[in-house]
Amino acid sequence: MSEQESRRFDAHDLGRLLLHRSLLPGADESVPVVAVSRSGTAVDGIRVLSAEDLLTAYRN
Repeated sequence: MSEQESRRFDAHDLGRLLLHRSLLPGADESVPVVAVSRSGTAVDGIRVLSAEDLLTAYRN
């Protein structure tokens, strides 16, 4: 696993995610953001899912 893949979701990642959300047609601040991270998060105020969370949801 690369360093990028193993580091926690941080403020830089959140900033990029929010920027990209603002570029999506129809998306605004009311659209929740969700991060997927193998290593958790270093910021508060965002829902973070693990790879296992996604696989569980897919199987169900």
